[in-house]
This record gives sequence, C-alpha cells and structure tokens, in this order.
Amino acid sequence: MMPKAAATEVVRTLRAKGHAAWLVGGCVRDLVLGREPADYDVTTSATPEQVMTIFPKTFAVGAQFGVMLVAFDSAPANDQGPTANDGSFNIEVATFRSDVGYSDGRHPDAVVYARSAEEDVQRRDFTINGLLMDPLSGEVVDYVGGRAAIENKVIRTIGDPLLRFTEDKLRMLRAVRFAARFGYRVDDATLAAIRKLAPQVHQVSHERIRDELVKMLTEGAARRAFELLDETGLLHELLPEVERMKGVEQPPQFHPEGDVWVHTLLVLEKLQAAVPPALALGALLHDVGKPPTFRVAPDRIRFDGHVEVGERMAQEICSRLRLSHAETEHVCALVANHMRFADAPRMKASTLKRFFRLPKFEEHLELHRMDCLSSHADLSLYDFVKQKLAATPPEQIRPQPLVTGHDLIALGYQPGPEFKSILQAAEDAQLEAHFSTKEAALEFVRRAFPAPSAVQPRKNQ
Repeated sequence: MMPKAAATEVVRTLRAKGHAAWLVGGCVRDLVLGREPADYDVTTSATPEQVMTIFPKTFAVGAQFGVMLVAFDSAPANDQGPTANDGSFNIEVATFRSDVGYSDGRHPDAVVYARSAEEDVQRRDFTINGLLMDPLSGEVVDYVGGRAAIENKVIRTIGDPLLRFTEDKLRMLRAVRFAARFGYRVDDATLAAIRKLAPQVHQVSHERIRDELVKMLTEGAARRAFELLDETGLLHELLPEVERMKGVEQPPQFHPEGDVWVHTLLVLEKLQAAVPPALALGALLHDVGKPPTFRVAPDRIRFDGHVEVGERMAQEICSRLRLSHAETEHVCALVANHMRFADAPRMKASTLKRFFRLPKFEEHLELHRMDCLSSHADLSLYDFVKQKLAATPPEQIRPQPLVTGHDLIALGYQPGPEFKSILQAAEDAQLEAHFSTKEAALEFVRRAFPAPSAVQPRKNQ
C-alpha cells in the first residue's frame, strides 16, 4: 500500500469508528501545490488509547502530546516501530489538541485535547501548514488563510508571530527553510519577529539546528536560505564564522565575482536538491578560513594558510552541530583538499593516484567544479583531473602492494619507524610503474634502503 492510500485508509477507518479525522499539515500543503508529500499526517478526535485500539500496528512515539504512529507494510523488528530501511512506513496520527505553555522555548508544558480540527490548527506554525483535507472527497478546509498564503507565495505564522516563535524557537529556522524551498517571501510581521527573537535560537538543541541547516543546504535553494539567515540575524547567531565572510575582498584576477561571501553564495546556488549533506557543508565552509587569514601583500590580496585554518574551523563547526565523526571527517577533508587541484598537472603519477584515493573523490571533484564556476569559470583543471581519473583503472589507483612488512622482516630489516618510509617509497615506485613484479620490488628496496650490515637477511628454513 502506498502512503497516500494508507493515510486515506486511516481517515476512513477512524471515521467508521465515529471519530473526526483529516489529513493535515505539510502533506496537504504539498498536495495543493501539486507536489508529492514526503509523509502524511492525520489529525483526529480519537485519543491515543482509542487509536491504539483501532489499529493493531501502532507505536506511541509522543503519546504525552497525543501523537501516535500507525505502521504499514512491514511488521516491526522491535518495539521502536518499523525501521527506515525495512520497506515499511508510518502514518502519524495526532489527537486534536491545544498546547499550554512553552517554558523551554521548544516543547509544550502540557497538552489539552481540543474539541475540533479548527481549534487544533490554531496551534500550528504557519498558515501554509494549517490546511486540512478530506482525502475521500479531496475537499480542502482552510481556517487560517493558508490557501491565500500559497497563492500569494508568503510565509506567515498562524496568529501572533512573536507568540508562535516564543513558543518554539525552531520555527524561526523553519520559516527560513520554507521560504527558500518554495521561493516565497517572509511576511513583514513574521520577519520582524524572527529578527527580534533570533538571539533566543540557542534554546533549540544543536541536533535540531543541524537538521534544519542541512535541509536548507540540500533542498535545492541553499543560496536563498543563507541570504534569509543573514537577513534575519540567525546567521550571526548560528554561524558567525560564515557571516564574517561578508566584505572580505579577494584578488580580482582570481575572483572577479566579489568578496568571500558573494563567492560562497554562488557556490551554494549550484547545490542541487538531494546533494550529499557533507558535500553541501563542504561547499559552505570551503573558504571559511579566509577571513582570519586575509592580508594585503605588495603583489595582491593573500590568504596564507587559509586551508589549514579553515580545516580547523570546519572541525569546530561540525562538532558544534553534533555531526557524526564520519561526516565531520569528510567535511574537513573537502575543506583541506579543495586547493590541491591547482597542483594536479604537476603531480607525480603516484601523488595523483593517492589524490584519487580520497574517500568519495567524486565529491571533491564536484566541489572543485562549483568553486571554479563561481569564480573565474576556468574548468581546465577540472577537465584534466576528470580525464586522468577516467583513464586510470581502479587497480592502478589502489594496486595490491608488492612489498609488505613481512617482506621487510624477511630481508633483515628491524621493525621500526623506518618501515613506514620504506613501504611508502616502494608503493610510490609501484604507482609510478617502475616495476610490476614482487622480485623487482624487493630489489628496489635493497638498493634504495640497504639493510644494516649487522643484520643478515633470514634464510628460508
């Protein structure tokens, strides 16, 4: 069963049991816009206990807030509900409710069940997300002016924007993301409220902030999202290192487009929807080390050491956003290696092949392409590396080593720090195609690194 059909079945079943039920929120917005919803939510007069009684595969993920998940397709592997990769999906079912107080600026202090869907939608964030739909008839019910907001392409809170954002500070980031994703403007009162409350965004957890920022970067409208973050003051609060790019001049012979901020926006503009998150973050942060290393030399503007500084700053930012170790490592690698393409034509074959070995090298290549197109537009280095990569078989990039540590011991070398240098030299020579057999490789080691005379090579027993 497909998600829309499943959501329709949930509504039909709830109504058959005497409960009011509607599709609500983002799925209705997307259906009105002619988009395929990512998921479906149902709002109902049924309590969580009643929902659990009606549907056999139900999981209480937010029962204290009146929210349940109804599972479809696959039986759950555990009591946490279906997993994201087992072919199953969930329909969120929430009881009509009114939220009472938000002491932590994020979650309601208490939930009171409401009497109607009309009362329920008043607690939601934006008018475009406050629409109801009867999936059986296709009728859309609008108590909050959501259809007009869609027609006028505007993001506006339901009710007083200061109250809505005071209740939940994450909504400020969601306003920016929705405006960027749909190409809407932010209502003046809504924008003013965000500017006023932006310093309070730190009440939101680092993880939720990270999730919203990553969505902004990967939904196909990253440039507009970061322009709005800057306009609202949220960029200053969350990523001051990026804000400092503004007004930092660059040498015009390499960057005719303008300062570091303008360049970064042009790179973000080239991020397609569903781009890998680490690549998107690498695009955002690849020049983050330029502001602190800016200097005007006699010949031109320079950013000495900006790659190394930028890598450290990227590490700090990723840590602050609670990225995983693997994601952080990849983002930092993108920052650390983005200038190496300039040396590619002069690299030895072994160095170039080691460059190709970088994990997810295709993302390094794509960042370089976007970087070039956002400055001088010269893709000659990109084309050179791409052609070399295509012409080099994988077994030549990462061949089976012809010399191992065991071979060195057999030759009479004592294990120690020199082992690494010997093995790397042997591998470099192999990558340079100086030899192709084990015998030739061992002979290379004997000549290049004579074993101490006091140590005789072991004889075969």
